[in-house]
Amino acid sequence: MFTGLVQDIGSVESVEGGADGARLRIATRLGSEIGLGDSVAVNGVCLTATEADERGFATEAMNQTLEVTVIGALEAGARVNLELATRADERLGGHIVQGHADGSGRVLEVAEDGFARRVRVELPPALLRYVVDKGSVALNGVSLTVATLGDTWVEVSLIPETLERTNLGDAAPGDPLNVEVDVVAKYVERLLSPFAGKEQA
Repeated sequence: MFTGLVQDIGSVESVEGGADGARLRIATRLGSEIGLGDSVAVNGVCLTATEADERGFATEAMNQTLEVTVIGALEAGARVNLELATRADERLGGHIVQGHADGSGRVLEVAEDGFARRVRVELPPALLRYVVDKGSVALNGVSLTVATLGDTWVEVSLIPETLERTNLGDAAPGDPLNVEVDVVAKYVERLLSPFAGKEQA
């Protein structure tokens, strides 16, 4: 489990893609804290470290991950948000983030708003249905509060700290972002689905 609080912006050193999936090498100052088999959220996608040293770590993304997320679009030199798995004795500073991206969105607009920056992201209807005004959403693994909600988009407001400490500060119109919606909303829908359309006696 993660909290959506980015701990470092890593740099993709190499990407090797093929029919079996993709292998990535990522440089990060968190390397010494990562062990073999550890989970690391890369742009909000939970991946397993297959190699690790002080300079960074290597990981693999299977085809299903590449189909659902934008991990497959990463190239050498790309800046990626990194978060290590949350320990049981740590504060839950963001919100519950599983690292299981539900899909992707695309940046529509970026606008300065005082010291903050507003970013509007288009979401497919299958994801937008789980987003509520002032609720939580994870974009590229960053825990954010929904500032405004439209018919086809969600808008978040990024404070200077978020702009500096995550790669959302680089976001520009047209950029794809990994999206994870609130898992509680999905569980509620699943539990209530058998009763949909039924009238109470």
